[in-house]
Amino acid sequence: MKPVEETHSTAVVGNGLMGQGISQVLARSGKTVKLIGRNPDSLNRAMETIRSNFAAFVARKHTTQEDADAAISRISTTTEYEAAADVDVVIEAVPAVRETQIEVFGRLDQICAPDVVLASTSGQPISLMVDEMKHPERAIAAHFIYPAQLMPLVEVCGGEKTSPDVINWTCRFLESVGQTVALMDKEVDGFIVNRLQFAIMREAWSMWANGIASAEAIDASMRLTLGRRYSVTGPIESAELGGLDIIHMFGEFLFPDLDNITTPPEAVTALVRDGNYGLKSGKGIYDWSKRDGAALLAKRADRLFEHLAEDAG
Repeated sequence: MKPVEETHSTAVVGNGLMGQGISQVLARSGKTVKLIGRNPDSLNRAMETIRSNFAAFVARKHTTQEDADAAISRISTTTEYEAAADVDVVIEAVPAVRETQIEVFGRLDQICAPDVVLASTSGQPISLMVDEMKHPERAIAAHFIYPAQLMPLVEVCGGEKTSPDVINWTCRFLESVGQTVALMDKEVDGFIVNRLQFAIMREAWSMWANGIASAEAIDASMRLTLGRRYSVTGPIESAELGGLDIIHMFGEFLFPDLDNITTPPEAVTALVRDGNYGLKSGKGIYDWSKRDGAALLAKRADRLFEHLAEDAG
C-alpha cells in the first residue's frame, strides 16, 4: 500500500447512485477517479448526475464553480476493469448481489497489484465476497451511506482475513478525503446504520399495519423528536444523559411489547406485491399523487447541506 499522503489515483466500480456519490467525494478531495460502468450510455448518465450534484454544491456555496469543474475533470469513465490496474485503491459499488460481488472482487484481485486495497461499499460482510481472491487480506468493507456526497460518515469493517494494516490504512485514507470513520469491531449483516434504521422501520411499519397510528403521525413523531435529538446526541449518549437507571427501567417494561417479527408486515408485503412502491410508482402507504415528492426531496437535500455547513464549522 502506498502511504495515504501519496495515494492519488482511485477507481470506483459501479456507476449507480452510490458510485456517483463516492466518485464525487473522491474527486472533491483531489483524487483522480476512474468510474467503471456497464456501458457508455449509463456512464454518460452517471456523469450528468455528477455534474448536477456539483451544481447543487455550487448553488449552495459549498464549493466554487472553478473547484467543481476541476473535480469533474478528475473523473474519467470506462467499461474496462483493466483500467483499475494502475490505481492506488478501488471501491466497489455494484448492486448487492453476492455472486456479482464475488465475481467483481475476483477480477479486481487478478488485475490490481497485491498491495492495492479493494473496498466494498455494500452493507454485507466482506468475508462473503472473497471466495475467488488470492489476496483476501486486502479486501475490506467501506460502507458509504446514501447519498454519499452528502453523508460524511463511512462504516469500516474488516473481514476474517483482512490485514490489520489494511484496516488502519483504509480508515486513514477515508479521513484524508473528508469522511468520518465508524470502525466496527465485528462483522454483522447491515452494519451499524442499517441495523438501526431497520429496527426503527420494523416498529414503524408494525404500528401502521396494526392500526396503532397513521403514517403521518409516525413520521411526525420521528421528525420532530428523535430526529432532532439524534442529530446532536446518539442513542447511547441520549440514554446516559437521561440516566441509564431510568432508561433501563423503561426498557424492562417496553422491550417485551416491541414487535419482533422477522419479515415485513403482510400489509407492506401486499403493497410491494401490487407494485405500490411509494414515490416512484405514485402510491405506497402514502398516496403520492397528493404529495409533492420533488419538493420533499429538495427540502431533505437542503437540510443535509445545512448539516455539511455545520460540520465545516
